[in-house]
Amino acid sequence: MLINAKDILEKLNPHNKVNYDSVLQEVIADWQLASARPKLLIHSCCAPCSTYVLEYLAQYADITIYFANSNIHPRVEYEYRSKVQQKFIADFNQKTNNHVQFLEAPYQPAEFIKQVEHLRDAPEGGERCHLCYKMRLDLAAIKAQELGFDYFASALTLSPKKNSQKINQLGFEIQEIFSVNYLPSDFKKNNGYKRSIELCKEYDVYRQCYCGCIFAAKAQGVDLKNVIAIAKQGLAQD
Repeated sequence: MLINAKDILEKLNPHNKVNYDSVLQEVIADWQLASARPKLLIHSCCAPCSTYVLEYLAQYADITIYFANSNIHPRVEYEYRSKVQQKFIADFNQKTNNHVQFLEAPYQPAEFIKQVEHLRDAPEGGERCHLCYKMRLDLAAIKAQELGFDYFASALTLSPKKNSQKINQLGFEIQEIFSVNYLPSDFKKNNGYKRSIELCKEYDVYRQCYCGCIFAAKAQGVDLKNVIAIAKQGLAQD
């Protein structure tokens, strides 16, 4: 029986901030003690966030990356990020002799807009982002349960701009609804984010300038015409 990370959380002081990286390390130690190699479905928002996550976790588990990101606008940028994600996985597998798999959820931007439009003016990192995290974690949990994975997780915690405490809190809440365990993380710890930048250079991975959300892009003054031009150029390449 594979460990439920919630059992580790329940032993911690509820008044202290949780170190989710330490919790993950405890989970991995338990796998090793049991000589287990679990099946993980890891939501990935983009190739850069998946770089270090794969390098780290592929040592201990069989991984499928789940590209479920209807928040990405425009469509051509979504398609380019999907292509870059698939290329990185193929290159990573070839270089490391791993067998990471790729799955893609349907692209449904209208559903994303419907869910978050009332929060269009919310600050970056606020309630709109939290709802976006939840939407994608929900999809990962549903797919993980459907396909019989041992855990669902997210590479979102690699980014210093994402709220890892909130992402993990949502993951454990969602775990209560489905018959699949959530794997907590804080991948930016232990120089994880720094290592992701190095891996992006090593594998020549495209690093986007915004999370993908149209509301965030407008707030940050992102030049979407330039984004579209780069994406089209990238898609046209072999």
